Amino acid sequence: MLLYTHPSMLTHEPPPGHAEHAGRLRAVLDALEGLALDRREAPYAEREAIARVHPVRYIDALEPAFAEAREGRVRLDPDTYISAGSREAAYRAAGACVAAVDAVMADEDETAFCAVRPPGHHAEPISPMGFCIFNNVAIGALHALEAHGLSKVAVVDFDVHHGNGTQTIAEKEPRLFFASTHQSPLYPGTGAASETGAAHNVVNAPLPPGAGSAVWRQAMETKVLPALEAFAPELILVSAGFDAHRADPLAQMELETEDFAWAARELRNTALKRCGGKLVSTLEGGYDLPALAGSAAAYLAALLRD
Repeated sequence: MLLYTHPSMLTHEPPPGHAEHAGRLRAVLDALEGLALDRREAPYAEREAIARVHPVRYIDALEPAFAEAREGRVRLDPDTYISAGSREAAYRAAGACVAAVDAVMADEDETAFCAVRPPGHHAEPISPMGFCIFNNVAIGALHALEAHGLSKVAVVDFDVHHGNGTQTIAEKEPRLFFASTHQSPLYPGTGAASETGAAHNVVNAPLPPGAGSAVWRQAMETKVLPALEAFAPELILVSAGFDAHRADPLAQMELETEDFAWAARELRNTALKRCGGKLVSTLEGGYDLPALAGSAAAYLAALLRD
């Protein structure tokens, strides 16, 4: 398995006490030390790749804020801040997904994990949101469609918060499948089961607080995985958020560490059936450090076991 990350992602610094801090990535990387991973440097994303998801006017509008942030933090939305290191971190987080897609499509490995921050799945085409600046997984997905000529790409999102930004992209792109399990009600308030996309390429499985392992696995087994397999993607990307863990302070989904290993095995099996095992995962949420570290390590360890 390939691992894409970069030290600059530790220099993206929201205010003290903010949930999305550099300690999250340090905890994940420390937990992955014992795994047999091909570690690679996350490159800068090319402007062309980002512009497939975010209009040039949005990319350009960020530049004055990035420049101002060199002198002190700038608040982009109620939850999203940038600092002196944020521009490089954001560009490399998006670049990690692009590079991982390129490597997997070139058969350098079947699987890749992008250990990145800032996360991305809340970022809308024209606005930052929910700790996210660029929608990393959507940038990787549209890169796969356009640069590699694929006809079907899937994104599965098991972060406890609905990936509203990724869904926005999928709703307008019938070649992109998007499926999400998430807690509802909860931020950002989107992701109703009735939201299916114009091409019926969106599957939402909203679950109540306290749902727990059995209910979540049932949603995966009866809604997400059958729809994913029926779509027959040529590549699967995963928004791997680990904040559905029972220890996470921002939600109450009540999952266990083993649930993420189970998800890895199920997604890997589908990838083997449908797309030669090609699967790229990228880090999203997870805010209790021991739970995040343990869950990420369990997820990757399960992917490594064929």
